Amino acid sequence: MAKIPENRIPIPISPNKFIHRLRAFIRKRQLSWSTEKSYVNWVKRFIKFHRMKHPEEMKSAHVEQFLHHLAVDCHVTTNTQKAALNAIAFLFNQFLELPLGTLNITPAKKKRKVPVVFSHFEALAVIDTMSSPWKLMTNLMYGGGLRVNEVVSLRIKDIDFDNKRLIVENGKGGKSRVTVLPKSLTKALELQINNTYMQHQADLRRGLGSVYISDNIADRLSQDSKTFAEQYLFPARTISFDMASRTPRRHHVNEKSLQRKVKEAIAFSRINKNGTPHTFRHSFATRLLERGTSIRVIQDLLGHSDVSTTEIYTHVLMNKTLNIKSPLE
Repeated sequence: MAKIPENRIPIPISPNKFIHRLRAFIRKRQLSWSTEKSYVNWVKRFIKFHRMKHPEEMKSAHVEQFLHHLAVDCHVTTNTQKAALNAIAFLFNQFLELPLGTLNITPAKKKRKVPVVFSHFEALAVIDTMSSPWKLMTNLMYGGGLRVNEVVSLRIKDIDFDNKRLIVENGKGGKSRVTVLPKSLTKALELQINNTYMQHQADLRRGLGSVYISDNIADRLSQDSKTFAEQYLFPARTISFDMASRTPRRHHVNEKSLQRKVKEAIAFSRINKNGTPHTFRHSFATRLLERGTSIRVIQDLLGHSDVSTTEIYTHVLMNKTLNIKSPLE
């Protein structure tokens, strides 16, 4: 068997340990794996900060102390402090059912940076140096504003050719949304779907063909993990063993593999920007703003819960919009 994919950590059916019970509660709420990892990591860090004191013995003051420590001693960003607060609030308010009430929080300093953005020609230059299937993944990030984890976890059923849209299930924060499907990618997507179909048929002949569906029992009963619609659009090359279900499954390609391929393509293209795969998502939003797309529409396409997060892209276009010229020109 190949190495175990980044999948959920197995826990006992009747968990006794505190962290195991917390994981079970998170899965019952059908939160994403990334949310589970974040919440559990922050809860562990919170407990260690208070010298392994049990959360049931702690109160609001303990939470305030920890958040103060993050802001003042660790110099974390506002978003990092918010992530910690969300995890600990979930722990007390929902899991332990011990409402925190109003907290007196020392705010972290805002360190919002203007995002790195590729010009249209730079984006295409990077993409054109890539090979299949990485080229298609990167095209989807630039053409639909997808995050890395969202593009690698796309399933066959998420591609809606007739309505020219992509369905993003369980995005950041467990939210689902719809974004645009570039018509220019139709042939490449059809070829990828055909390749995935051939792979799936070969897996079925071997008695395999199962993919991860959900920890929710209702979902498992209503969805067949072996149907082609449920298969990942970009399947991994090898079969992995899902420790949670004790089942051999074909996972999706690894996020880190795509990140590495994009970094290599940027270097090969000799583009001197500190770009990452996420830069294509930034570039997607910037191109839409240049075309006059409403900031609210872009917010929905990106899946931002707060429009202020989307408004950061307006700073990228400031010089063009105001027609500002340097004194040297």
